[in-house]
Amino acid sequence: MSIILALETSTELASAALLNGDELIARESLGVQTHSETILPMIQQLLAQAGIVLSRCDAIAFGVGPGSFTGVRTACGVVQGLAFGSDLPVIPVVTLEAMAQACLESAQSTDVLSILDARMGEVYWAQYRHHADGWQIVVEPTLSAAANVQAQGVVQACGNGLTAYAQDFSAQAFAASGLAQMMPHASQVATLGAKAFLQGRTIPLQDAQPLYLRNKVALTTAERQVRDSEKNLAKGAA
Repeated sequence: MSIILALETSTELASAALLNGDELIARESLGVQTHSETILPMIQQLLAQAGIVLSRCDAIAFGVGPGSFTGVRTACGVVQGLAFGSDLPVIPVVTLEAMAQACLESAQSTDVLSILDARMGEVYWAQYRHHADGWQIVVEPTLSAAANVQAQGVVQACGNGLTAYAQDFSAQAFAASGLAQMMPHASQVATLGAKAFLQGRTIPLQDAQPLYLRNKVALTTAERQVRDSEKNLAKGAA
């Protein structure tokens, strides 16, 4: 039975989870100015509650994006620091797929349209279909205007993009039953991470890079300092 530590910081909600066999425990924090202030304490609390040290985990899963530029960068910086200090492999989980997993767990939905508010009049979205061996991508993660979101077939829609651009979705069949409160969470990142671990889909820590759909590849000096500080902080906590 694998032990997977997971973290998710791509939206306003920061969360951490620990999946130890069939036992899942989680922590979350909403409304904190920077997720880097809360994610490491939550991880330490989870490990203490489970009575294990980080090095006993089999892998660290994280929400790779899409989502907040600062948020996904924070997740990558923290996971690289933790993985470096504990010599663990890492597992990237697409945030939109984590939302689909949440719909499966809460509403038994097997055809899911995940929609996240990307600000500036746009949304991140993707469509997934669940089979016995896991999630199949129907529409790849995409950045577009809300009005350009098109579902293939009957779907369960979810995510805060539904309310952020409610007028754009008002004529869509999926809008009426949409689950706007369903957001990326470390609990589902852990579940998907465990499956990926069993399938051998881990990556080395240096390849833990954010999934960006909006072009912003150059970091400012201040952003680089924040990234390096987060890595060093995580190494010290490992």
